[in-house]
Amino acid sequence: MADDIIDNDTGARIVTPEELDGVRTARVLSFFLDYIIIGLLSIPLFIVIGLLGIPTLGLAWGLLPFAPAVVALLYLATTMGGPRQATIGMAFMGIRVRKLDGSNVDPLLACLHGILFWAIHTVAVILPLLVTFFSSRKRLLHDVLLGTYVGRA
Repeated sequence: MADDIIDNDTGARIVTPEELDGVRTARVLSFFLDYIIIGLLSIPLFIVIGLLGIPTLGLAWGLLPFAPAVVALLYLATTMGGPRQATIGMAFMGIRVRKLDGSNVDPLLACLHGILFWAIHTVAVILPLLVTFFSSRKRLLHDVLLGTYVGRA
């Protein structure tokens, strides 16, 4: 990112309007695509847990509600926290996540990004989404809290 322009006052990377063009729509569409992928990736884990429930007399079946969350966290850590800085859905829509200083998101921050998204949206469904209309970089509430933004790749 040698061509990045950094604001001397805040240390944040200056984002161009072109980089944010269509980001809200792309985020929504990538969200649905990623949901389908996580659902499909959860099926083998459901099968394994289902089979493990037989010799454990049903004890393993207690893990079934946690399977999609585990798959989602591993998915975020390897995709958003990986070299492309985007989930498969985000890459398909031509967007990626970045830190405000222009550095890469690590796997831990990618997982925290997903956890905060769900924690915030479970408590207040619409309010966190409204932040994007008042944010200069079209960021959602969890982006603001983590110091990240989503822009065109």
